[in-house]
Formats: sequence, structure tokens, C-alpha cells
Amino acid sequence: MIIDVRMPGIGGLDVQERLKADGIALPVIVITGHGDVPLAVRAMKGGAVDFVEKPFAKAAIRAAVERALEIGRQQHKTRDEVAGAKARLSPLTEREHEVLRLLVAGKQNKMIAYELGISPRTVEIHRARVMEKTRVRSLSELVHLAIAGGISPNAS
Repeated sequence: MIIDVRMPGIGGLDVQERLKADGIALPVIVITGHGDVPLAVRAMKGGAVDFVEKPFAKAAIRAAVERALEIGRQQHKTRDEVAGAKARLSPLTEREHEVLRLLVAGKQNKMIAYELGISPRTVEIHRARVMEKTRVRSLSELVHLAIAGGISPNAS
């Protein structure tokens, strides 16, 4: 989206803030004929991909649009990866989620067993079920999936 700082009715930076508040993640390019450093800082802090001052060369706006499109593609890919990871984690039981959180935190089976008050063999069973349900082949793949799905490696 290309927005001008000074638009009729509502200013471009206000549009940018509303988009962000509404959870609409579009790459935004802010243009202005009256730029200054505080304005540029506000736009960039608000998530603008670029801040372009008028008059601008066609090449400058084209480059900004190409950057914005690439960022948009990456954001879309990331959202798809997160949604896919969450979908793969959704069939896990609460206990399997607890075991997974502790695995992501780097805990070994014996430590997990102690923390959860279960046997190490039970942890192994839960771990095997987690791997089967999420369709992963290794612990590193499982950790990557869990982090993509929003499970923090800083779990205690």
C-alpha cells in the first residue's frame, strides 16, 4: 500500500496506525512532499517499508514497491508456516504439550519426568506420540515446528 502523509480526511500515518491496530499486515510505503526526520521515524516505527519524499524518481518508487512486495511475500509465507505448525500441534493433548514445551526448553527425558511427576518411560511414550502426531522425524524438526507454532524455547 502506498499512502501519502497528507491525504484528504485522514492522514497517511493515521491510516497506517489503524491498519496495524486492526491487525491488517500490509507492507506500507509512505510518501510525502513535506518530510522531516520525526515524521520519517514515526512512519518507520509504525512499520513502513519505506519513506519516500516527493518529488521522487520512478526508479525510487519502483524499488520501494519491489521491496514492499518481497516483504509481503515473506510475511505471507511466514503466516502460512505458523498456521501450518499450529495445525500440526493442535491434536496434542495437554500432557503432550507440557512434554513438548519442556523438550523445546532443552530438558532431557529424566528432567521432564521429574518436573511432571511421571516416569521417564511415560515421557518417552508421550514424546513418541508427539512426534507421530506432528509427523516429524527428529527432535530438531520437532523443536523447529514447535517454535514456529509459538511454543517458546524459554519454557521452564
